[in-house]
Amino acid sequence: MTRLLLDTSVLIAAERGAPLTAVLPDDADVAVAALTLAELAVGVELGSARHRSARAAFVADVRRTLPTLPYDDRVADAHARLLAAVRRAGRPRGAHDLIVAATAAEWDRTVVTRDARAFTDLPGVKVLEVPPAR
Repeated sequence: MTRLLLDTSVLIAAERGAPLTAVLPDDADVAVAALTLAELAVGVELGSARHRSARAAFVADVRRTLPTLPYDDRVADAHARLLAAVRRAGRPRGAHDLIVAATAAEWDRTVVTRDARAFTDLPGVKVLEVPPAR
């Protein structure tokens, strides 16, 4: 079974109509990080009146459909290790990307993303890049 963690970029693409099932293995065990739900919720909060209800419905569907992995003590420790590693290497990354990466590492999952650069070369983090829709 392939254990995956969907990044916000993949979910935003899905919300906009990009098919996820075509790129995910049939045996995939798929989850999201709690931080990803926060990022999606920001999109609801900042959305125009025209888009807000559709975005809220999408986020509700993600919450209902996919398990959410918490930012707990284990993930916090992994986050600290990753933050230290990128600082030592002189290759800073976004704090949110590091939280998603730490969640994936601690739950033994592969990050599925449209922006592999954010996760590449992080110790203990596996990445699967989803190509842009054509």
